[in-house]
Amino acid sequence: MIRLNNVSMKFNLGIEASSFKETFISLFDKKRRKEKNEFWALKNVTFSIEKGEVVGLIGSNGAGKSTTLKIVSGVMKPTTGTVEVDGVISPMIELGAGFDAELTARENIFLNGSIMGYSKKFLEEKFDEIVEFSELQDFLDVPIKNFSSGMTAKLAFSIATIVNPEILIVDEILSVGDMRFQEKSKQKMMEMINGGTTVLYVSHSLEAIKSICTRVIWLEHGEIQMIGPTKKVCNAYYKKQMGK
Repeated sequence: MIRLNNVSMKFNLGIEASSFKETFISLFDKKRRKEKNEFWALKNVTFSIEKGEVVGLIGSNGAGKSTTLKIVSGVMKPTTGTVEVDGVISPMIELGAGFDAELTARENIFLNGSIMGYSKKFLEEKFDEIVEFSELQDFLDVPIKNFSSGMTAKLAFSIATIVNPEILIVDEILSVGDMRFQEKSKQKMMEMINGGTTVLYVSHSLEAIKSICTRVIWLEHGEIQMIGPTKKVCNAYYKKQMGK
């Protein structure tokens, strides 16, 4: 369903020289300047996820988790390596990124839905269902720029989950909105999982990972540290983080 083979991702940080001396030296040492500005977010990452699996992705900040999600979902192309994805993907990354802040919630449902590939007819049929799940009935004609981040995320989640995709790419989705909505979003996720949706899920919460994932991939500094059963990998990661 999802296969990454020796995937590496390089970014150019564009770091400015910190001193006149460094600037002067870098003018005569282009190789040194180029290497300093290069950052490898992923290094030779290889893993596969089969149909119906629910796989967690854990690691410290900057480990390469979000970069991995973006590569799998097609938002980014890797510098080297290959990516194979067999199935329709619904990426829940940076919820609300496809919204226009000047437009109302009502207008953004159709805008964001069209970006996700939904037809106008489909969105009209599902409109009431989206609004009911988002709990934003009283704010439909309010511009998104006046929404809190939680309200925006709730609306985005409600649009993204209106259909059961074959593959779900999720970044900290269970932290959306207030506690009650978090529980509701978790239940929605479980419905998708029980329906056979393949899931790649990133979270800093080991409890959230343990509650839904059957297998876990642990990344650090762009490299895979461990792949295996959820409990085993989470325990190893926890001990490492606690310095045990």
